[in-house]
Amino acid sequence: MSENIMVLGVGNILYSDDGFGIRVIQEIEAKYSNLIPDNVTIVDGGVLGINLLGVISGADRLIVVDTILNHGKAGDIHRLEGDAIPNRILGKNSMHQVDLLEALSLCRLMGNVPKTVIIGVEPYDIATLNPELNPATARQVDTVVEMVIQEITKLA
Repeated sequence: MSENIMVLGVGNILYSDDGFGIRVIQEIEAKYSNLIPDNVTIVDGGVLGINLLGVISGADRLIVVDTILNHGKAGDIHRLEGDAIPNRILGKNSMHQVDLLEALSLCRLMGNVPKTVIIGVEPYDIATLNPELNPATARQVDTVVEMVIQEITKLA
């Protein structure tokens, strides 16, 4: 039986680069929706954080797309998995990231924590009220879309 794979974009599209994960999900849905296998669910998680517990607890594999503050240059791409996830997420000053970590921790308590990969980009600005991505971040949308498609292909 195939594993349930979820691709989850998180972020707030009203705050510039914070909407990166959602923009990637929108591109995947626009360009690849007819090619996504039946065992893969694409979810626009917005800023729901802990409220995603019910959704992510049903996944065997979870691919999260978001911004990641990692002291790099705007537009740098990061891929995190395993033990690298909690330390990096806690370094971000974003409630949806902290809530996502909390949701994953609660999945562990429920006995079903999905194997998780986070793919993200170093943001330029996540605080300014602006629905547009910074150019350095926007240039990475297609690259991260391809990375997510590669992850799906590898897992599906």
